[in-house]
Amino acid sequence: MKTSTSEGKHGIQWTSRMQLDDLNFADDLALLSQTQQQMQEKTNSVAAASKSVGLNIHKGKSRVLRYNTACTDLITIDGEDLEDVTSFTYLVSIIDEHGGSDEDVKARIGKAREAYLQLRNIWNSKQLSTNTKVIDNPFDYNNE
Repeated sequence: MKTSTSEGKHGIQWTSRMQLDDLNFADDLALLSQTQQQMQEKTNSVAAASKSVGLNIHKGKSRVLRYNTACTDLITIDGEDLEDVTSFTYLVSIIDEHGGSDEDVKARIGKAREAYLQLRNIWNSKQLSTNTKVIDNPFDYNNE
């Protein structure tokens, strides 16, 4: 995948000296591009590289998130249009079309509150010492 996503250097400027082409984790891939044309080229390249080694991209699970653009041309894989979305979750972080973190913060607070409330009986228990009361990390990736 490394070759297919960085061939044309069509990522986003991350710092003054660094460009970010994509985000990869296990079987998740988020492609980053400045223009629709660059995104289509990168998508085609990843699809071709995947196909050459016997992998298939699940087009029904593939999404396009546009940030700060008026372009509405569809991104396609093998002639099939990919769905445009206003937000998506990548490694438990919610990314939206406005570039903000409000939805992500709300979701994390909600998960922390839920974990705390599930343990309310333990926190209030007189039978357990304070040293026994332990909480697991509610933001562990495995809990998703």
